[in-house]
Amino acid sequence: METKKTQLEQIAADIREKNVCPDLAKHATNLVMGDGNLDSDIVLIGEAPGKNEDLQGLPFVGAAGKFLNEMLAAAGLDRQDVYITNIVKYRPPNNRDPLPEEKAAFWPYLLKQLQVIDPKVVITLGRHSMEYFLPGMNIGAIHGQPKRVQFGDHTIVVMPLFHPAAALYNGGLRQTLIDDFLKVPAVMTQLETLPDRT
Repeated sequence: METKKTQLEQIAADIREKNVCPDLAKHATNLVMGDGNLDSDIVLIGEAPGKNEDLQGLPFVGAAGKFLNEMLAAAGLDRQDVYITNIVKYRPPNNRDPLPEEKAAFWPYLLKQLQVIDPKVVITLGRHSMEYFLPGMNIGAIHGQPKRVQFGDHTIVVMPLFHPAAALYNGGLRQTLIDDFLKVPAVMTQLETLPDRT
């Protein structure tokens, strides 16, 4: 029986072997797969690594990551209790937004990661990751509202949140993000009763 760690290492090896997004890979220092507890019930998904993430090979280690750690702590969670990743696993040049084709290229590998970890709740950070799980939704309208979605052969709960980086540029969003994060423990206890996506 392969361990989750081995399976995730294989996904990383597949990305390198298949040369996913060669233009991004060429400029990147590291392939940033993810970090945290492989048995977690919660997976947080951002959009793509930034400069610090690329250098360290870990997601959310810059300023947005510090804020993310603060929010986890406020909700009674530790970074080591959850698993954190991004859709795109290489840093886009100059921290530009990932392109639709880049997200599409990495999407199958993200799905495999989720199948390995098998979380109960996926927290999307920002609209880039939200739109894959909740297409056509507006993050301003549904942030902080958990939705049950069919995912492969089972359902998971997706909770869309603003990206922590957004709060660094827009102070007003900071409290909104903290308030949304504080709902996470309650969501975890109410998983069976949540409504399906409408």
